[in-house]
Amino acid sequence: MRRTSTSDGPAAITRILVLAPNWLGDAAMCTPALRALRRRFPDAEITVAARRAVCDLLDGLPHVTRCVTMPPRPALHEMTRLARALRPHARDLAVIFPHSFRAALLARLAGAQLRLGYARGGRTPLLTHPVPPYCEDGHITPVYMAREYLDLLEPLGCQDNDAGLELHADPDAVAEVRLALGDAAPVIGVAPGAAFGPSKRWPVECYAEVMNRLAAEVGARFLVLTGPDEADVRAALTKQTCAPIIDGPFRASGVALLKALISQADLLLCNDTGPRHVAVALKKPVVCIMGPTSPRYTESPWERGCVLRVEVDCGPCQKPTCNTDHRCMTRIDVESVIEAVLAHLPARSGHMT
Repeated sequence: MRRTSTSDGPAAITRILVLAPNWLGDAAMCTPALRALRRRFPDAEITVAARRAVCDLLDGLPHVTRCVTMPPRPALHEMTRLARALRPHARDLAVIFPHSFRAALLARLAGAQLRLGYARGGRTPLLTHPVPPYCEDGHITPVYMAREYLDLLEPLGCQDNDAGLELHADPDAVAEVRLALGDAAPVIGVAPGAAFGPSKRWPVECYAEVMNRLAAEVGARFLVLTGPDEADVRAALTKQTCAPIIDGPFRASGVALLKALISQADLLLCNDTGPRHVAVALKKPVVCIMGPTSPRYTESPWERGCVLRVEVDCGPCQKPTCNTDHRCMTRIDVESVIEAVLAHLPARSGHMT
């Protein structure tokens, strides 16, 4: 694949604006690129602009100078105001990780001298350094998102150190969670939701059966991890399981609490959704139940655990809602999930780090 290059050396670039992905999982997969950017420009101010949840996710990363919150889909009048606020941070370079036209327009309005992004979505005229997307037989093809983000930085001479995804949990929140968990029995995080849509969700009753069985067989306790729009999923699961659920209360909330909880779990059982990549970044084993999405977007050399999926004639469809019988998920049986969890559940001894 052809790559463009910048003629400016690192000394010429001191103010960098990064427009981060909107989804939590994508943002976690973006962290190797943020680290590579910092390694290339160690003295630059790197400002990340993202929605609130992504800013909270990236909080604590040493590679980022500051985060600026922005709405996920700002209207034109909001973009003009936001561009003015971002202008001091975007002087030399804007790195545009989202694929949207809107993101490239925002970088242009912010006045970045160099604007680096993938050439797609009709936005090439807005970029000074358009990079061709991954293609096979003339069609854009899926690639592991962390690899895509790293490869976007090739024209800058950025290199990865192969340390993998990286996130940091707040120490105070971690201490509080650790105190609540104690040492006695395995702790399994369960993330039964999916912001993408219901097609990514393994049935709640199946999660409940797995939890009940693991509680009976190995004395497991559970952290149920759901987002602000998944109260119905959480309620359905807690109603159907008799397994012990550790439910706070905790002073931390939102994404800060999510990171702290996952950091202190022994394993995460989840759908193919944001918490999966948070767990990978926090070096926790994952058992991921995957249905309608292509594994090529998320196959990671750094992930511990396994992905459970079945090949079906209609997938991967990439649709948020299933139009048929959801066979890609319902054909994954409870026994297979229990076996996978037991195979990857580490022995618990003393406090976790």
